[in-house]
Amino acid sequence: MLKQYLQFKLSQKLSPQQIQLMKLIQLPTQAFEQRIKQELEENPALDTGKENNDDDEYDEFDNSTDEYDDDTDTINTDDINIDEYLSDDDVPEYRTQVNNYSADDEEKNVPYAAGTSFTQHLRLQLNTFRLNDEEREIAEFLVGSVDESGYIRRSLSDIMDDLAFTQNIFTTEEKIEYVLNKVHQLDPAGVGARHLQECLSIQLHRKEKYPDIELACNIIDQAFDQFTKKHYKKLLQKFDITEVQLREAIEEIERLNPKPGGSYAGNNKMVEHIVPDFAIKITDSELELTLNGRNAPELHVSREYSNMMKGYKASKDKSRSQKDAVLFIKQKLDAAKWFIEAIKQRQQTLFVTMSAIMHYQKEYFLTGDERKLKPMILKDIADEINMDVSTVSRVANSKYVDTPYGTKLIKEFFSESMTNDQGEEVSTREIKKILETVIEEEDKKKPLTDEKLAAILKEKGYPIARRTVAKYREQLDIPVARLRKKI
Repeated sequence: MLKQYLQFKLSQKLSPQQIQLMKLIQLPTQAFEQRIKQELEENPALDTGKENNDDDEYDEFDNSTDEYDDDTDTINTDDINIDEYLSDDDVPEYRTQVNNYSADDEEKNVPYAAGTSFTQHLRLQLNTFRLNDEEREIAEFLVGSVDESGYIRRSLSDIMDDLAFTQNIFTTEEKIEYVLNKVHQLDPAGVGARHLQECLSIQLHRKEKYPDIELACNIIDQAFDQFTKKHYKKLLQKFDITEVQLREAIEEIERLNPKPGGSYAGNNKMVEHIVPDFAIKITDSELELTLNGRNAPELHVSREYSNMMKGYKASKDKSRSQKDAVLFIKQKLDAAKWFIEAIKQRQQTLFVTMSAIMHYQKEYFLTGDERKLKPMILKDIADEINMDVSTVSRVANSKYVDTPYGTKLIKEFFSESMTNDQGEEVSTREIKKILETVIEEEDKKKPLTDEKLAAILKEKGYPIARRTVAKYREQLDIPVARLRKKI
């Protein structure tokens, strides 16, 4: 049986302004600039500080929650406190803000070159072949299927089906194979390959034939599995060669390009430019933190909207249309105020959080030695600045800091801890750095196994298990000992 009843309970909910602030904090500099442009387009009451600075007299206001009586055609001035939306200050607050750009600085935009794309580059080369209409359509379809790395990662049967369904071309796998061999003759060498073995084979067969190249071709074509697994003894036996001959053939293979598509310099792939959100400098052995000036835009309320509020206050007879207009203006002014306030809080939160991180890792920022990185988790910084862990996570997310040692991702400074043989808490980053150094200095003819690496780390004062060494090695993208072996 269904019943209705009242229940009172307390619950915490984020206000729209808090949600807006959290979203702004999470944005890196470039995305933050785009968000400001979007808000300026959507809210006509919001304006930048670059235009009409001398006339902007009304840019400070407080939120008014006064309501009005909807039963009448007129509205009293007391219903909305217009004075709260106007300011008599001689110096508006936005004029006291500081950034890294002066008013007369030029805005320089770097244009993108409108060169030839990788696919267009390949299609132009098809003109050098004598192909009938059907073969040309198949060739253009194959070229269009080449990915950024230069591979066609689809089976001939799938390509045949797609040609039938999308291009109305009914052909055979043999015909597609014939046209694909023509595509393999395009530059850069290796383009259009279906897998790595075919890619390397195409490049080797284009080279001038001499003993090392012929041996390299045979290794790739006949013993690719043994080569990738570095079973060198099996290769020596299979081809009846010496270690010197094998080494020279492997050197030829190592000179090849496993991703031929990446070698095309004219491709128009958009390169993501990293804009640091912070900069850390060392001045007189002290760290100095600055926030990127692009994170501190000059925003204020549009003078036109402020004048509308003044005009409404000055008018004696207030009609319903004026009432609706002033409520619309009030809504836009409130939104502008919330956005400006959120930007100020964002700046403060970013600076406070990064300042805490900088002082926590002071030894590293002064020396640049990753072994000086202290164990640090989000909660450590959150406790220090009395903020929530999620806020610190948003600050560290996708943001970079310009240091004397290069531009670093802030998340890289966070790491777990472990106890060394002296009972001290050390960062896992420190252990990974030492592990990386040990592997770099090992004898490549007899690379160290994970068990031996664990023993070496134990001797250095870091007692960790073999499986932990394997985990750290994988995180560093270092292969197992057998795949690091060289002859």
